[in-house]
Amino acid sequence: MATSEIARSECENLNDFSQVMDAGAPALESALRERLKSRSGRLNFDVNGAKNGLGQLVLTLVKLLHELLERQAIRRVESGSLSDRQTEELGLVLMQQAQEIERLRKEFGLEEDDLNLDLGPLGRLL
Repeated sequence: MATSEIARSECENLNDFSQVMDAGAPALESALRERLKSRSGRLNFDVNGAKNGLGQLVLTLVKLLHELLERQAIRRVESGSLSDRQTEELGLVLMQQAQEIERLRKEFGLEEDDLNLDLGPLGRLL
C-alpha cells in the first residue's frame, strides 16, 4: 500500500470519527459559547492564593527541617557530645527558629495543621 493510500485511508477514518463526534457537538458548542461570553477574556489568577500556597509549602519544609534539627540536637545532648554552653546556645537557637516559624505561620494565616501534609499510606508528615 502506497503512502498516499495510507494517508487517504487515515483521513477517511478521521472524517468518520469527526462526523460521529459532531453529532453531539451543538449542545457542547452552545455551552462553550455561553461560558466564553461570561469570561472577560483574561485569565484570573489569585495572587494571594498562589502566595499562600507557596508560603505553606516553604513553611512546611522549614518546619520539617526544624523538627529534624531538634531531634539531632536531642541525640547530641543525650550522648554528652556538647558542652553546657553549646547545649544552651543550641536550645536558644531552636527556640528562636520555632518562634519565627510560628510568626510566619500566623502572617500567612495558616493553622498548625496546614503545615502537616498527608502523605497517604505513609501517614502525616509531622
